[in-house]
Amino acid sequence: MEKKPFVTLEQIREMTKTYPTPFHLYDEKGIRENARRLHQAFAWNKGFKEYFAVKATPNPFILKILREEGCGTDCSSMTELMMSEGCGFSGKEIMFSSNDTPPEEFAYAHQLGAVINLDDFTHIKCLEDTLGFIPETISCRYNPGGVYEISNGIMDNPGDAKYGMTTDQMFQAFRLLKEKGAKHFGIHAFLASNTVTNDYYPALARTLFQLAVRLQKETGAYVEFINLSGGVGIPYRPEQEPNDIFAIGEGVRKVYEEVLVPAGMGDVAICTECGRFMLGPYGCLVTQAIHEKHTYKEYVGVDACAVNLMRPAMYGAYHHITVAGKEEEVCDHKYDVVGSLCENNDKFAVDRMLPKIEKGDYLVIHDTGAHGFSMGYNYNGKLRSAELLLKEDGSVERIRRAETARDYFATFDFCDLLKKF
Repeated sequence: MEKKPFVTLEQIREMTKTYPTPFHLYDEKGIRENARRLHQAFAWNKGFKEYFAVKATPNPFILKILREEGCGTDCSSMTELMMSEGCGFSGKEIMFSSNDTPPEEFAYAHQLGAVINLDDFTHIKCLEDTLGFIPETISCRYNPGGVYEISNGIMDNPGDAKYGMTTDQMFQAFRLLKEKGAKHFGIHAFLASNTVTNDYYPALARTLFQLAVRLQKETGAYVEFINLSGGVGIPYRPEQEPNDIFAIGEGVRKVYEEVLVPAGMGDVAICTECGRFMLGPYGCLVTQAIHEKHTYKEYVGVDACAVNLMRPAMYGAYHHITVAGKEEEVCDHKYDVVGSLCENNDKFAVDRMLPKIEKGDYLVIHDTGAHGFSMGYNYNGKLRSAELLLKEDGSVERIRRAETARDYFATFDFCDLLKKF
């Protein structure tokens, strides 16, 4: 699959007259169209709901776009709950899926009317002690253990993950919660990350649907919804084939008809919590080449660094790079594309074949719309960049300003430094 930026060199030049690089840029048109495709793929399920994973792209402007497209939010912290509330989400539009949860966050989630998804059996007592009761609608996160493998070799290791309850604990939890007044139950699981296959959701659905049938039959608990969580990935590399969300939706439908319907559970709502799939391809990091270095290797130094995009440094993750305006030129130069942090892993690309790069060229780093800006930090005193939205009409709106030195110093108890800036 050829990777093409959703922004042109001419547009970048116009943007940088007002907003200096580096900045994260999002494509409103792409975001809306993708949200509509997801909803179409699961339109067969009357109660379907996408709860966007706020942690992937925690920006109110993005959340409001997704709300207009019928999405809810998946939150895992107090501030994500606060952001959701501030953007107009309420009640069952919010799913609160956290782990090692502070009691005050359970309380706030309940105050908003959010659906609380319990990560551990012991959290039942914590929730009851915090609220004084158990909500009528409750969900539990499942971890089947072992290694989760599907037909094309995609594997993850739930048995080594800190999330979720064992099979026996799920049965204990449903029985106990039912005794304590819960009436509407949900099941949630996240077993593999960034899968680029149409098989993952249907395989996960089979696991959860079969569990749901057993739970409802053996505990008498009414299973109202099943949350497939996230895990549907994107093709970071150009040679990868993207997921077909319509094939995925159809695959889940077939398993639904095979497992749930014969068990008299044809009214169960399906939920998803996509983050990367929803936003990943519709964001990019725009940065400018500011230095070149010729030692044992050829280096291009850019004005972004790992604080703007952590994934390559943290995971060795691949992000495709386009040199704006040189899309048709031959990639006959081998570079390490690096940032300015005092860490040798601060590299966006290693031994990457690209067109000849001159100082002043703009580089577009692809697929940063999810887990890009959100994973930023301030190491070396670096400041987070701005976020911009390329709107459907072609105009550009700043949706988060860049940090300043005053922001960096603002949390210190003394403020003498602030007087200098």
